Amino acid sequence: MPYFSYRAMDQQGRRHRGRLSAANEVDLELRLTRTGLDLITFHTLDSRASDFARGAASRRDLIAFCFHLEQISRAGIPILDGVRDLRDSTDNTRFRDILTALLEDMEGGKLMSQAMAAHPAVFDTLMISLVKTGEHTGLMREVFVNLGDTLKRQDELAAQTKRLLIYPSMVLTIVGVVILLLLLFLVPQIVQLMQSMNLPLPIQTRALLWMSESLKVIWPLLLIVPTLAGMIALWVLRRSERARFWFDDVKLHLPVVGSILHKIALARFAGFFALMYRSGISILDALDMGENLAVNRVVADAIQRARVRIGNGESLSESFQSSSVFPPLVIRMLRVGETTGALDTALENVNYFYTREVKESTESALKILEPALTLILGAIMAAIVGSVLLPMYDVLGTVKL
Repeated sequence: MPYFSYRAMDQQGRRHRGRLSAANEVDLELRLTRTGLDLITFHTLDSRASDFARGAASRRDLIAFCFHLEQISRAGIPILDGVRDLRDSTDNTRFRDILTALLEDMEGGKLMSQAMAAHPAVFDTLMISLVKTGEHTGLMREVFVNLGDTLKRQDELAAQTKRLLIYPSMVLTIVGVVILLLLLFLVPQIVQLMQSMNLPLPIQTRALLWMSESLKVIWPLLLIVPTLAGMIALWVLRRSERARFWFDDVKLHLPVVGSILHKIALARFAGFFALMYRSGISILDALDMGENLAVNRVVADAIQRARVRIGNGESLSESFQSSSVFPPLVIRMLRVGETTGALDTALENVNYFYTREVKESTESALKILEPALTLILGAIMAAIVGSVLLPMYDVLGTVKL
């Protein structure tokens, strides 16, 4: 169905704007009327629905979605009423539009998984497959409980990763700006004062003066070249699968950060694999979805190769052992899960272990980074200030009062 951009008014006279899928103008007006809105104006959007749905729901919105429906299922209230209540209570207008379309499709006779499949930019393959499994087995509450717990863990991992990357970036940016200001404004004035006093310039001061003069000439290049390089890199990464694979491989081999990113990818894979296996999805189908959900293409490639080997008759642990991406702990847990028949429990243990490792590694890295950055950047600042002020201090010390 096409998407429409609309303006509407509620019963209190407040105006609302949004996007909604509908068969035609009459269908759009009926859908808005059911939500308590009166259509004012609209126009058809020609782009694909997924373009408008992308970014409509954050991970927190999806966690609230799963928690709400889990509570609804626990209380014995129909899912349809639960989606309607959530739509009426959510503050995210874009997500409300998605829930409205979801509700309309379900009222039209579609299963929930079928209605969710119409919005792949909001509900990924994992959510759709698990909801479909829950519909067939009658275990919708358990599906939403597991989905909510998994999304919470993913949200915690994402928050820890941001902490590790944002702090050093902010510190380096601020200190870099301060150093540039010192070189462009302070150093030339101090050197000019020293030259007016006929003072000899030490070699470190002459080096700083040369850097300052060079920056005045090439500063446009310092802005243009990194910007162009970044744009070209993004263009290549979007166009070339090999470039994306190489970039993901480089990220896994970065000092400090690389091992943490590797553990995050392993924790995400183990958590999703355990969830799908527990929900009754076959191993091959679970690996196929795990390949699509992997955050790193190197890990996704290793999963794909393991899936092929399993399809050829090899055991799960032997298939993963052939790849260096999965460490001995994962292989050992998979072997134990195969032997005992509790593969989901073994995978949950892997997920718990690496989630804890990520948390501890992030905290340790931040504890090391804070004093290390302070010492390194403090030394740079001291070298700059000392190079221009110490000669002045030596001269002033010889002046007799």
